[in-house]
Amino acid sequence: MQAYLRDGEYRASALGNRGPVRYDADGTIHADILEAYWRCGFYVFEGVLGAEELADIETDLHDILDHLPAAKGSPVDAKGRPALGVDNKAPTLFWSKPLADPFGGTDLAEGRHPIKMTEPTPAADAPEDIVYLILGSLQFSDACLRVYGHPDLLAVAAAVNGPDFTPFNEALFIKEPGLGASVAWHRDGVTHWDSPDWNQGTHGFNFMGQLYGCTPANGLWVVPGTHKIRNADIKAMATAAGSDRLPDAVPLICKPGDVAITNRQAVHGSFANTSKDWRVTVNFGFHRRASVLGVSGGGIHNAPSVYDDARIRERSRLIGYAMDARRQRFPDEVQFDYAPFTESGERYSWNAEAKASLKDYNLMDLSI
Repeated sequence: MQAYLRDGEYRASALGNRGPVRYDADGTIHADILEAYWRCGFYVFEGVLGAEELADIETDLHDILDHLPAAKGSPVDAKGRPALGVDNKAPTLFWSKPLADPFGGTDLAEGRHPIKMTEPTPAADAPEDIVYLILGSLQFSDACLRVYGHPDLLAVAAAVNGPDFTPFNEALFIKEPGLGASVAWHRDGVTHWDSPDWNQGTHGFNFMGQLYGCTPANGLWVVPGTHKIRNADIKAMATAAGSDRLPDAVPLICKPGDVAITNRQAVHGSFANTSKDWRVTVNFGFHRRASVLGVSGGGIHNAPSVYDDARIRERSRLIGYAMDARRQRFPDEVQFDYAPFTESGERYSWNAEAKASLKDYNLMDLSI
């Protein structure tokens, strides 16, 4: 396994798909970045989040961890207070056995995790269950909401998905040392694989902001180029490899504050975190409007429904709140100009009332 990790890191370093966010002379995202993203299916933006912002995220993370249920199914946290997410209607907390693979080889999530990952044996004193994924994370963290409104990242979203890009969903991935669960190899998206209009960007992408960085041992792995193919037989890939170590996959290597963008159609996954390092990922995605409007979506994130203009508009208010929350925290930044708001004249203010309105906002996720 150690040789596999080293080899993957070496191959990742040769791809030429990392660096700071850069712009062309006309103010759009640099063409070299877009070329590398579409070639590989992912890109690592270096140094996006500064020390002050990382400290804000860490403060919110500690508060979230402190308010998690004392045990799976408990309505209270370890201090007897109402636990995080216990009164939410939308799915929020996802639990796993330590170092386990809760989705692999099951019918969960439309069966898109076809193989079971290796499940190492945790320490004898490990907890019975752990929280490894928190959905609807923007209602629990103002700092994560502000990352969602980052002008450079929104500019990337516009360059990749068009100026009228729409939200997808948001999450916190928590890979605690010696406990963090694996995410079995899979491809995201369930609605458009047979569409005659399908192409390499149909199912959108995810941003992954790294609080502590990530390594080959605890980070996401991607099989470059698989976002361009309609059919990828993951089970056959693993059978040919003789294990869950897909030979063509490469890891995301990130320092604290780096933000990766990964195409949802690429084959990707992560191993159980047996390392000594935490991995906490601020995860959020965006779609093309054309991939969402009029589509009957649902998937694992919400009940099936048709996404009309009103639904997209309602869900997009999170972008407005995020941009204003960021303006209040970082007033010297140049705010992003989101085309749909400019055209409609909509303005959003981040305040206590707006914060209260975010409860269960992820029931409106645009999942395709």
